[in-house]
Amino acid sequence: MEIGLLSMTKGEAALFVLTPEYAYGQRGCPPSIPPNMTVLFKVEVLDFIDSEECDAFFELTYEQRDRLPLEKVLKVAATEREFGNYFFYKQCFKIAKDRYKRALSILGHSSSSKAEQSQINASKLLLFLNLSLTYLKLERADRALKYGELALEMDQGSAKALFRCGQACLYLREYSKSRDFLARAQCIQPFNRDINNELKKLARKQLETFFRPRS
Repeated sequence: MEIGLLSMTKGEAALFVLTPEYAYGQRGCPPSIPPNMTVLFKVEVLDFIDSEECDAFFELTYEQRDRLPLEKVLKVAATEREFGNYFFYKQCFKIAKDRYKRALSILGHSSSSKAEQSQINASKLLLFLNLSLTYLKLERADRALKYGELALEMDQGSAKALFRCGQACLYLREYSKSRDFLARAQCIQPFNRDINNELKKLARKQLETFFRPRS
């Protein structure tokens, strides 16, 4: 199957006939597949992430990278972010974090053109938001707050960035700051269920703190 998949292109559909020694062998896969059974797989490649351009980019010197057109740099950064997303959804949060940071390192240089800098900032914003969420998953709320605030520097009206900062502050038990961030997010998206649920969670935490017995 692995050999067959490597021969396919994006959007292609194929049929693979696998004899028992390349499929499930003498054990089969009960109850669906009996022992020593030749199996037929129908496979369609919906999408994949091609790392070739990324690998080639990181083999370049810094001077060579600086001479690349911005379109190429943004494409490589986007591919690194896709890898980060893949590992995030696999719950490999440390690897996802490293891929997001790798993508950020690609976008480190500034541009003299406002239009180009705007494109770079748009890519950075996505990565800051991704990193903020990933650090929340890693239970590093301090880092999650840092990247949430960096996202807000890019876009003060980002409800998602405000929400991430609110979540981080709640985790850090900075309830007043959490309420400020979440209330601002709610003003932008008043019917957002996640934001409203986080405000309810904050209210419960504040009540628990208020009524907690003191020794």
